[in-house]
Amino acid sequence: MRRLSTPDGPQFPTTVCQLRVPPTASNAVLQQSTVQAATVHPSNRELPLPKWTGTTRPATIGVIGDTGCSLPAKATDPAQKCSTEWPFGQVAASLAKETKLDLVIHTGDYLYREDPSRADDKAKNPGCQTASDAASWDCVVADFFRPAETLLAKAPVALTRGNHEGCNPSLHDGAGGAWFRYLADELRNDRSCSRFTDPAFIRAGTLNLVNVDSSLADPDDDGGTANQGIFTGYFNAVNQDAGRQQHMNQDYFVFTHKPLWMVKSAAPMPTVATHVLDAAVADTHLGRLRDNVRLALSGHIHLYQMLDFNTHRPPQLTVGSSGGPLDNGPNDSKVMGMAIGTPPQPVNQSITQEQSPPGGIGIFGYADLTDGGGTWSAAFHERNGTVKGQTCTLSTDLTHKSFTCH
Repeated sequence: MRRLSTPDGPQFPTTVCQLRVPPTASNAVLQQSTVQAATVHPSNRELPLPKWTGTTRPATIGVIGDTGCSLPAKATDPAQKCSTEWPFGQVAASLAKETKLDLVIHTGDYLYREDPSRADDKAKNPGCQTASDAASWDCVVADFFRPAETLLAKAPVALTRGNHEGCNPSLHDGAGGAWFRYLADELRNDRSCSRFTDPAFIRAGTLNLVNVDSSLADPDDDGGTANQGIFTGYFNAVNQDAGRQQHMNQDYFVFTHKPLWMVKSAAPMPTVATHVLDAAVADTHLGRLRDNVRLALSGHIHLYQMLDFNTHRPPQLTVGSSGGPLDNGPNDSKVMGMAIGTPPQPVNQSITQEQSPPGGIGIFGYADLTDGGGTWSAAFHERNGTVKGQTCTLSTDLTHKSFTCH
């Protein structure tokens, strides 16, 4: 293995090593060592490898997002009870039980323990108990690696950065520094954090995943469009890659933390997230995403929502209900027919999973995407794995992308 970083202060008391496993490998096992290692690996030390080849693609993809236990630094903001109200461990275990799970996509937001002193599960987390411990290795274990252990043992994961992994003013340490040390596509050893990172293109056989970092898109969630040019460059890169001769007949999924077209509220006017990303797509050379971009996957809003337009625009699947406190959703019947985005397009279908529709609070859970032999089906699962609502199949028509639900 190649050593990436060595212990560096109280936040990062770890050595991080990496090994790139060739696609031809049949298995990967962590061998016993005299070096003391964190016990967040599978008990049998066997690591999951891709099941697809260069000519196939993942058959079942799990989607989770916004998974951390919310302990805000501001004392007046409510703290989540990590021991009883935080379902991420159960969500991860339920998803891991899916027998054909090939890949997991995380839509961002992992590190919610801004003030660990407010936690009610401190006894389990000796190094994550005070405000000064926030975003330390022990808090990364508490918020992500430990509750996700069964899932990480089951399938490879693709991660995008959320706004909770943003940079602090010094561009060093903090949650952003932890992201780049432990979770980013390219890990770092210098405690640094970058506000923006270029898209990462992940080849899952014949399925192309594009990780677009939207952690700093509209940071105040007020409809701002600052940095639009940066995101336009990102989406131009997506279109350029999707338009290459060898990729034109392959599916692309863009996964990014903040949604491009998700509707948070329907009345009296639709509240749409996130204007800067929508405007950036519209400002690309093509004026939209290429037709083989089949789906946009996001989180940030703590709900499950599936939105389509029956046009060239890809459907938006928002999965932000896997751990953090839930949001209220819109009245779907009022969302359908609303013209949103740039240029405005009427919503053809809106399906939000809520405890008491219409407009009620969301439901904890995850989504899965299943390859049905040429197209994809999507379903929402509650935290215990039970399917909630209808299973929806994505059309094969690339100019009229919509879901048919049953």
